Amino acid sequence: MIRRNFLTALAAGAALGAGMGSKRLIAQAATGPEHPLWSLWEAWRFANLEFSGRVIDRPQGMASHSEGQGYGMVLAAEIGDEDAFRRMMDWSEANLAIRPDNLLAWRWQPDVPGRVADPNNASDGDLFYAWALIRGADRFGQSAWRDRATAIARDLAATCVASRPDRPGTPILLPAEIGFVTQEGITVNPSYMMPRALREVAQATGVSALEDVARAGLDLMSEIASVQLVPDWVLLTGAGPQPDPRFSGNTGYEALRVPLFLAWSGERGHPALRRAAAAFSDARRTLPPPQTATVIDARTGAVLEASGDAGYAAISGLVTCVVNGGVGASIPPFDPSQPYYPATLHLFTLLSQIEAYPSCLPI
Repeated sequence: MIRRNFLTALAAGAALGAGMGSKRLIAQAATGPEHPLWSLWEAWRFANLEFSGRVIDRPQGMASHSEGQGYGMVLAAEIGDEDAFRRMMDWSEANLAIRPDNLLAWRWQPDVPGRVADPNNASDGDLFYAWALIRGADRFGQSAWRDRATAIARDLAATCVASRPDRPGTPILLPAEIGFVTQEGITVNPSYMMPRALREVAQATGVSALEDVARAGLDLMSEIASVQLVPDWVLLTGAGPQPDPRFSGNTGYEALRVPLFLAWSGERGHPALRRAAAAFSDARRTLPPPQTATVIDARTGAVLEASGDAGYAAISGLVTCVVNGGVGASIPPFDPSQPYYPATLHLFTLLSQIEAYPSCLPI
């Protein structure tokens, strides 16, 4: 990554991202090979995308998930790769759109008979898939994709939106249609409630329930952040949010997305974003570079696990810059050899920086 003259760049109004080698990055409005992230996207695509359109999560048994397909399609839409977008969409429609409704099965496994052992959906995968279709419809001029997104949004609201037990009438997004409502309460994953995606899907499709979910999700994260970091999973009971004995109560690989998604959504003053930035700063004082905290005790802030994958450091760098309001973010160079998940979060971080935080130039 090349260090740049920040003041000159800001004066010119350029929204710059990170590059490979000596390639100079250009304005946000460019698409296709002229997009500032194109070379990084090509590296991500080479490492994680089959020509068939299947996004492969190699550490997860070479599986593919609705989340990964939606993530890849959002990137392809914004960077301007229509060919890759169509291939990912066609593969998803052929292999994951097998339910009786308009949602996607959550996982495809190459070594399982029938490839899809569990037809349950994942609401974050459906959300990002619908969001990608809306962005792709606008980017590539395909109105039919917006119709498909509308069908997904309607079924997502019908099957995966429940009412908080402690606040009747307040909607909350279930992680899936089946398995997360019990006698004890409702299990939720705060990172599934990506505010910007929910708002934009709601506005584009007319499914206003998803915009209500976005507001309720922000409120829930504020409530949690008033006392601790937002964890991976939460049990909502009649007495309020509680740790869920079935799932991780740490701030781990799931909840790492919370501050990134808040920043990407323009929620720079949100308490959960500020608490995460403080936790990242505390962790940096104790961890040797290039290690980044990836699992943190949500109550004490103690670092339980760390990783050298650049994508996690990218989140930490952007979040810290956004909260502190500085110029220049400690976002490391993109590493195409890192696994699918941190590599994808790394590109999301860079896209968020380009779209919303031009002062947080990678250094």
